[in-house]
Amino acid sequence: MSETALPAALAEPTARVRPGWTTLLFLANIGLWLGIYAPIQVLLPEQAELLDSANKELVFGVVTGVGAVVSLFANPLVGLASDRTRSRFGRRHPWTLLGACVGAAGLAVLAFAPTVVMMTLGWCLVQAGLNGMLATLTSAVPDRVPVEQRAQIGGLVGISQMLGTVLGAVLVTVVVTKLPGGYLACAAVVVAGAVVFVLRTPDLALPRDWLPSNRWRDVLAELWVSPKEQPDFFWAWGCHFMINLGNALGTFYLLFFLKDAVHYPDPDSGLLIMMGLYGAALVVGGLTVGWLSDRSQRRKPYVLFAVVVMAAAAVVLVLWQTWPAALAASPLLGVGFGAYWAVALAILTEVLPAAQDRAKDLGVVNIANLLPQVIAPLLATVILADLGGYPGLFAASAVATLAAGGLILGVRKVR
Repeated sequence: MSETALPAALAEPTARVRPGWTTLLFLANIGLWLGIYAPIQVLLPEQAELLDSANKELVFGVVTGVGAVVSLFANPLVGLASDRTRSRFGRRHPWTLLGACVGAAGLAVLAFAPTVVMMTLGWCLVQAGLNGMLATLTSAVPDRVPVEQRAQIGGLVGISQMLGTVLGAVLVTVVVTKLPGGYLACAAVVVAGAVVFVLRTPDLALPRDWLPSNRWRDVLAELWVSPKEQPDFFWAWGCHFMINLGNALGTFYLLFFLKDAVHYPDPDSGLLIMMGLYGAALVVGGLTVGWLSDRSQRRKPYVLFAVVVMAAAAVVLVLWQTWPAALAASPLLGVGFGAYWAVALAILTEVLPAAQDRAKDLGVVNIANLLPQVIAPLLATVILADLGGYPGLFAASAVATLAAGGLILGVRKVR
């Protein structure tokens, strides 16, 4: 079937998206990432310490690891469901709103969780809901944005992840300082972002004749993407996985790093300062590289630039566990991660196997963003205990990030 014969919901977009649509997508993504990273960076570590101070690292690792396993299933399954949804509200919007509500419910459970078991249950709900929301919001890019504009939009999506992280830290350390109030404030932001995006943007419905098969065998078969048949997708997925593994190893334990290695007197404020530097640099890297990449229609050179800069940030912390070193590493990591995200979404959407399965395939892509959340806490626990402590942890981050640069060279379809 030729591309021109595809219905509007599946056809490659040609009209550039307008600032209003971009702004609403940006705000919805900020709410999503705030709901994920404010707990990871601040609330969950604090709650782990409150519930079991002697084993805080283990509790944090178990809770985030179990939640990440849930996210591995939620993301592609919700994507698969949205590809098959036919309603007058569109394919993606119903799942975006449902995901936000489930995630908010999980944050409410966390706000009053009296035990590690309830804390784990609440975080699993958050991961299930917000990763379903992630699947549909990510699909909005290939659904609506033409190829020649995707690096700029991808840069803004990356910036939204950073801003969600920074604003979340501000929200739960400055604006709302109590643990229950912090979780509930995050829930309100998540729902607000989703509701505004759903109500104010179009979502094209899929014609009945184009609905994929709903037989369970066909559905399960579609969850597999063959590396042999789709090698570019495989190499791009591997690059995305290693970048996110390196980033997770380098950032998940920053609060404990400031407390236990740097001995900074106010770790919460220190983390906020680091996130501010990281965020400002990420905006510069994302916007600059997004514009340059779309103008040149080249992607891979910017990935290579990004991995070198991110690895350099990790090496700084391998060599020096000091507050000045942390201040130097933060903007380096921000520039590199911003540059990567500016081109990552463009690359990944250009190697998707089929228009009919965009959300499902992007759900598979998002596994590369989520699986490190399972692996990183397990690796970090071993590294911190037996393989060099924090210098070993940041060295592992640098190695994983540099490996991503080798994997991106395998992609042939994208320059």
